[in-house]
This record gives sequence, structure tokens and C-alpha cells, in this order.
Amino acid sequence: MRTIGFIDYYLDEWHAEHYPAWIEQASNGEMKVVCAYGKVDKIGGLTNAAWCEKKGIRLMASIEEIVAASDYLVVLSPDHPEYHEELAGLPLRSGKPTYVDKTFAPDRKTALTLFETARRHGTPLYSSSALRYAAEYAEADKQGIAVIGSLGPGTYDNYAIHQIEPIVALMGCEANRVMYIGNPASPALLIGFADGRQAEIRHFGWNCPFGMTVQYETGTAVTLKPESDYFGAFIRAMLAFFDSGVSPVDPAETIAIMTIMEYGRLAAQQPYVWMELPAAGKELGEAASGIK
Repeated sequence: MRTIGFIDYYLDEWHAEHYPAWIEQASNGEMKVVCAYGKVDKIGGLTNAAWCEKKGIRLMASIEEIVAASDYLVVLSPDHPEYHEELAGLPLRSGKPTYVDKTFAPDRKTALTLFETARRHGTPLYSSSALRYAAEYAEADKQGIAVIGSLGPGTYDNYAIHQIEPIVALMGCEANRVMYIGNPASPALLIGFADGRQAEIRHFGWNCPFGMTVQYETGTAVTLKPESDYFGAFIRAMLAFFDSGVSPVDPAETIAIMTIMEYGRLAAQQPYVWMELPAAGKELGEAASGIK
């Protein structure tokens, strides 16, 4: 059996709750989450000790202990990406395959730093939204896309990743500008590409399912609703990454996604004004290209 260690801001959260069973099931018991670390206890929730006792997972007192005890590392904190640089510091220096949960980083600079740290220490690094693995999105024709209109639930800070990641997976990472077109009731962002292609994301509240309409240059439009088991597909991709040490997602895409998200927040301060994005690949250097 190969061992996985969890590193989290606090452990009583949805991803940490479900990933262990999914990992064990998808690997037929060959991989298992055996230890976990939480920086703080969740206010109003289970303490890290109580969570570990409930899950039958060993609580560790430090990230150093997690790294030493694990073959593979999962940095969680899905709703607090501002802690990813701190929580992932030692894992990314370990040389052990490390998955960093969505949202990968709070900004472009941190994303570049994480990939550069991993590159310098030869650590395979991977991050993705599970929505990338919805069969309905993954099997869509990428050729000739002119416009995408995407919608989904949640807040921009925590849930925009689930709309922007599939858009970048389908349209590429060459977005060059963004414009905020939403309001407090429904955050929305228009993403422009140098060749005239566009994508729009909009949040319609917690009861709105994910979905998108894809318009092609031919005039044909298709509506995609992710109803497949995308979390199952995502877990299988994570385990394949642990096996191979090769990220299934181009780091340049991850950096582009974080750039769009960061500049989208900045654009919200000046609605209906285009905000230029850093040129694709600028400052990237070896930060992404050296990561498997």
C-alpha cells in the first residue's frame, strides 16, 4: 500500500471529508490517506483531532511529519488558497508528487512561485478543478470555438475556478484581457482573446447548476451540462499523477487560470472597462516548463 498525507488549513471540510474513501475505492485499496495535518481547528466544526478520530486517520503535529510519513502529498485548504504557499512549502521541496487543491493560488505571483519552487526541487506538481474532468466538457470539440457562455453557483472567489478552468481547457491559455460585467447579485466576467474569441462566466446563486453553451465559428451551438461523475474522473487523474509523476494539466494553463481570476477581481473595481492581462508566458521562464 502506498501512503498519502493530507495537509489542510482545517480538516473538517468537504474535500477532506470525501477524498479518502474515493481514493481508496479508485485505487482498490492500493493507495490510502493515512495521516493528516491541520493548521487550525475549524470554528464551529470538528477539531482536527476529532476529525481524524472519526476518519481513522492519524493526526500529525507538523507538516514535516506528514512529508516524512507519506509517499504522496495532498495540500487541501480549498477555500483558503491564501495559505497554499505556506502549507505547500515543504511538500514542494520534498521531491514527492504533490497535488494542490483548487483554487491553486490567490494570484499569479504566488502561482509562479509555487511552480518555481517545485521545479527547483524536482517535485511533480499538479492542480485542477474537478469540473475539468466532466465528460461533457472533456469530450467537447475544441476546434473552432468562437464563444463560450458559462454559468454556475457560488461566489466568485471560491467557485469561479470551476467555470474558468473548463474554459481554458477548451479555448487555451492565450486570454489577453478581462472585463467585469456583473453586479453584487450576480458576479460575471467577460474574457477576451487576441483573436476575437470570447468567454463569459456568470454566477447565479447556490441553486444554479454548472453548464455552458459553446458556439463554433460555423454557427453551430451546443449546450453542455456536466452530469457525469467528474469527481470520480478527477480522483482517477490524481492517482495516475501519483503513479507517473507527470501532471495531466499543463502548468501554463494553471497559471493562466490564476491570472484570469486575479485580474477578474481587479476588474470588478472598474466594471465595463477592459483590463489587459500579462502576456502569456511572460515571467513564466522555467517555472512551468520544468515541471513534469
